[in-house]
Amino acid sequence: MLPDDLPHRLSQAAPSGGAKGWCPDTVFWTARAVAEHSQQLAMRHGVLQPPGRDIDTGVMVSVAARTPQGMGLGHAATANLSVAGLRSAFERAHALAVASAGHMVFDPLWAQPVATRGRYASAVQQPLATWPLADQIALLQQVDAATRQDPRIVDTQTSLWAVQTQQWLIDSAGTDVQQQGSMLTPAVQATAQVGHVTQTRSSAGQYNGFCQQGGIEVVARSGFVADGPRVAREAIELAQAPSCPEGVMDAILMPDQMMLQIHESIGHPLELDRILGDERNFAGTSFVTPDMFGHYRWGSAALNVSYDPSQPHEFASFGFDDEAQPATRQRIIEAGVLMRPLGGALSVKRAQALGHNLQGVATTRAASWNRAPIDRMSNLNVEPGDASLNELIASVEFGVLMHTNCSWSIDDSRNKFQFGCEKGQVIRHGRLAEVVRNPNYRGVSATFWRSLARVGNASTWQVMGTPYCGKGEPSQIIRVGHAAPACLFTGIDVFAGAA
Repeated sequence: MLPDDLPHRLSQAAPSGGAKGWCPDTVFWTARAVAEHSQQLAMRHGVLQPPGRDIDTGVMVSVAARTPQGMGLGHAATANLSVAGLRSAFERAHALAVASAGHMVFDPLWAQPVATRGRYASAVQQPLATWPLADQIALLQQVDAATRQDPRIVDTQTSLWAVQTQQWLIDSAGTDVQQQGSMLTPAVQATAQVGHVTQTRSSAGQYNGFCQQGGIEVVARSGFVADGPRVAREAIELAQAPSCPEGVMDAILMPDQMMLQIHESIGHPLELDRILGDERNFAGTSFVTPDMFGHYRWGSAALNVSYDPSQPHEFASFGFDDEAQPATRQRIIEAGVLMRPLGGALSVKRAQALGHNLQGVATTRAASWNRAPIDRMSNLNVEPGDASLNELIASVEFGVLMHTNCSWSIDDSRNKFQFGCEKGQVIRHGRLAEVVRNPNYRGVSATFWRSLARVGNASTWQVMGTPYCGKGEPSQIIRVGHAAPACLFTGIDVFAGAA
């Protein structure tokens, strides 16, 4: 993990530190050190795969310098945490700051740190470090064997992915923020073949939708042990099921599909740097404009969406973002009205300089030590309503209840989309009827959420997420949390995907 004397090493290496007088034009500096230990175990249809273990440690430093040409800001990263290695990184960052002076698209003084001190650690009952490797493998073998009991199951995948992180933010203003994370992602997947039909069912999505902070106790919260027989049974059921009906109808989206719906059609379009144009040449832009905030009707009055880094088990919970801003829960959408973007302190100042009086949230994050922080969605949640799942179903004359995302497509402005799910179940006259395969639906973000008719209560609410949110250039893959209840949408264009 990170060395205990890192602040001392930085003080010796940084501009105007132990080597007094070097880089006298330096206005401020920051350092963000990250250590991440990751272990992946997997079974593939009865065969234990080679275990994977990664240890990744390094630091990114930033230097702001004032030159005759103006202010400049530079970044540099290194895996060498010795004083010499840190000094070299600071020298490269300073050289880039001098080279960029007078050519910045924002004022580097907007990024000037204010002394922040604090600590955060994941809520852990049973530390992952106390879990013997032999016990983990035995659990995988048990779940995998339970998934392969029927000969119609032609492929299974069972995995455990454990990650432990340590991050330390230090700067010339006196910031000292330390954060520790413990994350576990259990997953089960089964593929069934019946005749000429093949269907895949997973425990929470084929891209690891059940992922939480915590220790060994996450296994129990996920239902991992019981998931093998369930996903096998449902895969066979889907392979024997008819295709999803087509047409305009009601749709109930369960939390493991709501996760993707939130992610693509609320999260990405509301990232402020994207709204300001930063992502256009790589990950696309946004249909949202800065003048929408405070009045734009995003959804029906039933829609309330919060940025909430304080949820104890959610995947992207933290105490401070990578600008050392304290992270607190904020309403993003209130009673259907768009209130604030997903933008950190620097992006908010950029927007304000353009005349937009916006307030953001502490959600500037980097994927690792060798990436610069950018605006990222973190824990983005739809808040519970007042309806039980039975009440949602009872209010539907004809429609489809959909579980678990398996495919998605959305345009560059994060507006027009079509999403596919693993499992559907027809609703007729307020009752669940036959299971159907390949349920898909399409819509437009700018109007889709206005069709939200009812929101499930806390009994339908689930904490989920994804390890694979991509953005940025160079690319950054980051952890994101999404919690949601079951939700009923009316007048949705539903269609059947390919068999």
